[in-house]
Amino acid sequence: MTTAVVTDSAAGLPPERAESHGVRVVPLHARVDDPAGGGRILATDELTAALEQGRRVSTAGATVPEFTRVYREALGSGADSVLSVHLSGRLSGTCDAARVAAREVDPVRIHVLDSRSVAMGLGFAALAAAERARSGATVSEVSGVAERAASRAAVLFSVRTLEYLRRGGRIGSAAALVGTALSVRPLLRVRDGAIEAVEKVRTTNRALSRLRELAVATAGAQPGVAVAVQHLAAPRRANELASSLVRRLPSCSDCVVSEIDPTVGAHIGPGALGVVVLPGGWHVPDTERPPGAGNR
Repeated sequence: MTTAVVTDSAAGLPPERAESHGVRVVPLHARVDDPAGGGRILATDELTAALEQGRRVSTAGATVPEFTRVYREALGSGADSVLSVHLSGRLSGTCDAARVAAREVDPVRIHVLDSRSVAMGLGFAALAAAERARSGATVSEVSGVAERAASRAAVLFSVRTLEYLRRGGRIGSAAALVGTALSVRPLLRVRDGAIEAVEKVRTTNRALSRLRELAVATAGAQPGVAVAVQHLAAPRRANELASSLVRRLPSCSDCVVSEIDPTVGAHIGPGALGVVVLPGGWHVPDTERPPGAGNR
């Protein structure tokens, strides 16, 4: 059995990681809504400039034709089945489009999974699925590995303002912080597929410190923890945070630093900084491998 793994760009999975593990990534879309933008899809640096200039940016998930093309390519290249794992359905309609495309192409061989996560909470799940798929597991086994990885991942982030989340309607229970958003740096998390408030801090430095403290506490003493630090227009702070986490987590098996995908960045704004912690890491335990299977 061979299972192809598909995810979307909201994972922020570095391209070299996706390529080396055979993960196909379907892009989501961010566009400037004014005539000067021309409806063109934005790169991350263009998104940051547009937001800082006060221009309105809209986002959209991958389309059904985009999914059907990727699914047909995967099956046509010899895969017996496809696991398509995507960002939370409570934050995007991407899973719905994937399900429509799966029914159109091959509803038996294509399985769509709502990760109920985002950023590298989704990315680590896709990597775990790809590693399990390489061992010759069935698509249901591959899906189970992805689902367990996504459910274990803690997604924490800080933003300069909640305004971008408010505009996009993705603020959830964090709405209670809106009234004080100008004087605080909100700390947020993704829980059960939705965004909720964790706490409020007064300064950017304190937000960085609290992200580090929460990440270390989440990792606990479990060996092999995987960590990702993701940002929008904050590379220096992201690298500082990643370095400090690696020092404080001697059992860290993987640390990814990457920019947030533009479609996610449009909703959280420049200066946003996130940490994803996966206790135990994303590598598939030996107990979950079929006899004789190994890393390849």
